[in-house]
Amino acid sequence: MSGKTEFKIIPGRDELANIERDLRFHPASSANPAKLTLNHIESFNRDGFLKGLPVFDTNEITDIRAYFDGLLSQAFASGGDSYSISSAHLKHGRVYDILSDSRIVAYVKDLLGANVIGWGSHFFCKMPHDGKRVAWHQDASYWPLDRSKTVTVWLAIDDADVGNGCMRFLAGSHEFGHLTYRPSTPEEHNVLDQTVDNAEQYGTPIDDELRAGEVSIHSDLLLHGSEANDSDRRRCGLTLRYCAADVRAGLGWNQKGVVLSGSNPSEHWANPRRPEVD
Repeated sequence: MSGKTEFKIIPGRDELANIERDLRFHPASSANPAKLTLNHIESFNRDGFLKGLPVFDTNEITDIRAYFDGLLSQAFASGGDSYSISSAHLKHGRVYDILSDSRIVAYVKDLLGANVIGWGSHFFCKMPHDGKRVAWHQDASYWPLDRSKTVTVWLAIDDADVGNGCMRFLAGSHEFGHLTYRPSTPEEHNVLDQTVDNAEQYGTPIDDELRAGEVSIHSDLLLHGSEANDSDRRRCGLTLRYCAADVRAGLGWNQKGVVLSGSNPSEHWANPRRPEVD
């Protein structure tokens, strides 16, 4: 991809309303998964997520953590915060490499099919005692994608547990389709800007506790969130977003999509090259 990347980072509600979107769950249908098991496929379709999947060993994740520490220092130096490193695969070669890692892509292919696009990468880093929580929400609410065939892979950079504010899922909530939400208020100290009220009526709360180097995967319709990190430990995760290649993106978001497996119908996704800067 050449020239300046143009896309709306956070679409407004009115902009999304003008995009025709099919926001219903599309079950994984692989009868012969290559990396996952049939039990995994059944569990994902029933609960809307998988967790505790191994990817990076101790040496690998230690190296990734040291790399992230450098990115975080740069973000702080430029006036950002611990949540501001977004669309990182378009700027940093090593994040591009993580997004395209064959071990992660193999999991995703078993859920989305052979043709896979990687389009998002955002570090969510809760510093010790930062006081911020993530209210119950659905990822699909934020994205100008024409259908709900997207998953988020959440890579634990640090160990994530209840003590330091791990992510939580509402198992089965993806089956209710797209839910009504409201804007968050400043008093809620919400990292994001929206909240689904009375969300726990839609599913069973499950803590997404992960060891560093493991991933969880969840549907874009699954209600999820996290409590504040009240511990003395940091909790960093890298969210990696993937969709089936037949998904279409509005507001220029197709510029972010990297072809990771199979074909790119109509060349909709821009398929940017790996950034030279790590």
